[in-house]
Amino acid sequence: MKMIRSLLFLASLSVAAAKPHLLVYLSDDHSQADSSLYGNANIPTPNLEQLAADGIVFHHAYVASPSCAPSRAAMLTGLMPARNGAEDNHSQPRPGIASLVESIQRAGYETAAFGKVAHGKGRPVTRHGFDHVDPKATPQVLARTVGGFLAGRDSDKPLCLFVGTSNPHVPWPKGTRFDPAKVDLPPHHLDTPATRSHRARYYQEIRDLDRLLGELRQLAAKHLGDDVLFLHTSDHGAQWPFGKWTLYDYGTRVPMVAAWPGMIEGGRSTNAMVSWIDLLPTLVEAGGGNVPDDLDGRSFLPVLTGDADTHRDRIFTTHSGDRDMNVYPSRAIREGGWKLIHNLRPDLAFTSHSDLLRKDGAGAYWGEWAELASNDETAKAILDDYYRSPEWELYHVAEDRWERHNLADDPAHAGRLEAMKEALSRWREAQGDGGEIFGKPRPLDRRETWSPEHFPKAGQR
Repeated sequence: MKMIRSLLFLASLSVAAAKPHLLVYLSDDHSQADSSLYGNANIPTPNLEQLAADGIVFHHAYVASPSCAPSRAAMLTGLMPARNGAEDNHSQPRPGIASLVESIQRAGYETAAFGKVAHGKGRPVTRHGFDHVDPKATPQVLARTVGGFLAGRDSDKPLCLFVGTSNPHVPWPKGTRFDPAKVDLPPHHLDTPATRSHRARYYQEIRDLDRLLGELRQLAAKHLGDDVLFLHTSDHGAQWPFGKWTLYDYGTRVPMVAAWPGMIEGGRSTNAMVSWIDLLPTLVEAGGGNVPDDLDGRSFLPVLTGDADTHRDRIFTTHSGDRDMNVYPSRAIREGGWKLIHNLRPDLAFTSHSDLLRKDGAGAYWGEWAELASNDETAKAILDDYYRSPEWELYHVAEDRWERHNLADDPAHAGRLEAMKEALSRWREAQGDGGEIFGKPRPLDRRETWSPEHFPKAGQR
């Protein structure tokens, strides 16, 4: 069967008209753990499940960085943040850094991007050279925008279409069909009324992004036919504590599901480790183009077609900060079931938009968390873990899903720790990663406790 698929794929590349259409649907701030497809029955995602039934589910898909601009820039260039220049959030790749959209165009494709595809200052989508763009299309109009474009399209070229929703990015809407009493809470979240209310609102946006996925598949079938490689993934994890802006799995491990009739056998899943920097090289190869040399990313097309079961031995992730709201640079390496995180400045306090601004629909639960921590030792320990971290964190993530047990000081793992430190150091040197600080730090001697008096109230800076 694998040989037959390979022959069919090679044959398709010999005929330009037979090139598949490519449709990539991106969600925004969605952790892999938060959908029924990945085991959370509290969040039904039937369209994701149908896509999986028609194709392949990736259990080990990771972003390059857990904030919007660096993650999307890495995807669109095939280069990690230090190499493309977009390291902190809202930044852009350095001038002269090529976009892989150009490689897709050279393969004969018309390209389009609707909604949130790139991110940062200015016009980030435009710099990547898409033929058609509408970055302002909101989740409410995306289906209509895409449908109108496809219906009016007059081109004999194959199409590469990116569609990006802002769901489930904050602020989460007040209206939700989910019962706060029935939501699940990760073990390092505090169970308070506002937390449950916000969680239910987050669930609603996941349900909405799933519905849009179904609508996009219907539009693709109607206007593009059967030969469509449809792939869904998210730019990083959710804006919850220990998620976005961190290198824990809740911040960097994302959903990835793909279907391609005749090329991807339905109902498959894979433990192959892939990175967001691999996404566009995969699309270029699937479209019969030439993948540029000297990229960090490389195609995982053989995994899609069933001709390979593995892809990467190691996954590297980086975080450099989000202006002055989050100034906490960190780097990580994952090898199999183990992860090492290097917090470059453990003398600083970890903060984010959530705990500093405490806005409704985003982080208003922080007041309850701080109050609970004033008389509950478990709550105090969780907030202490949030605001401060040691320089090194070693987790056996295969057995410690939520990364709660740091083994860095365990003599039994000293050899593994040193080997992973060395591998991470060599990689950073090869990347030219100097660990630059991009915002105004908050030293722990000024922010040494979770107590409310040490932090602004809602809306203050």
